[in-house]
Amino acid sequence: MKKRFNEQQIIAILKEAEAGLPVKELCRKHNISDATFYLWRKKYAGMDVSDARRLKALEDENAKLKKLLAESMLDVDALKAALNQSIDRRRQAQGCACNAGSHHDFGTQSLSARRYKSRIDEIPTST
Repeated sequence: MKKRFNEQQIIAILKEAEAGLPVKELCRKHNISDATFYLWRKKYAGMDVSDARRLKALEDENAKLKKLLAESMLDVDALKAALNQSIDRRRQAQGCACNAGSHHDFGTQSLSARRYKSRIDEIPTST
């Protein structure tokens, strides 16, 4: 989307208003609506051109980061779905007809904990 005014032009228009030019006349002169002027004033009030450019750069960077976050969240969701499908296939291969997660504990114990538990089961108890 091509904007009609860049940050430098917007700052110049706002400075004209600060100098005392009435808003209605200023809007007519630059062919903008009152609403546009007040939006600009809300966003750029008290800034100079370098501040406005820095704001624009930060907004662009923020938009890119939001996009990256959304994409990574989609990746996480896809990986979770793939993991759930893998677990379901594993249950089906073992012949289990239970509800998902009802009595199985896939992946919650570490490998060393499972080995330790199996070794304890192998130790004969003296009676």
